[in-house]
Amino acid sequence: MLPLLLLALPLLEIAGFVVVGSEIGVLATIGLVLLSAVAGSILLRVQGFGAMNRARAEIDAGRDPSRELANGAMIAVAGILLVIPGFISDIVGILLFLPPVRALAWRYLSKRITFATDFRGFSRHGGPGPGGKTIDLDEDDFSRQPDPNSPWRSLPDDQRSRD
Repeated sequence: MLPLLLLALPLLEIAGFVVVGSEIGVLATIGLVLLSAVAGSILLRVQGFGAMNRARAEIDAGRDPSRELANGAMIAVAGILLVIPGFISDIVGILLFLPPVRALAWRYLSKRITFATDFRGFSRHGGPGPGGKTIDLDEDDFSRQPDPNSPWRSLPDDQRSRD
């Protein structure tokens, strides 16, 4: 099915150019293609940062960010489709920018993909997040003194400075 789609899509895009060009003219068709590429890059930037921030917020809250990561991937695909010249790819790209269409795609994908993740023990700042284990040490339990038994300390000081 995929090879057939890869063969048919360029032919359909060419047919779309011919139909639109015959209706509105060559210059207007070229203008629409350029406008869709600019709009796609702008939407990709704005929506992409928003999706990234939402995924980060999900991780910080200790929740599974799979849905937000999938939304971010669909937004990236939508932006790429808008930048690619062609009216059919533009229509699919615009549809992927719509949240209800992405929600429908997520429902379809989440049933067919198995997610094996556990984000409860991480936070954005490198420490344990909600549900993570924290080890609390007193000043006596932790020190930054060099370990004389460390293999990194086996060289004499004058030889280590030369290397």
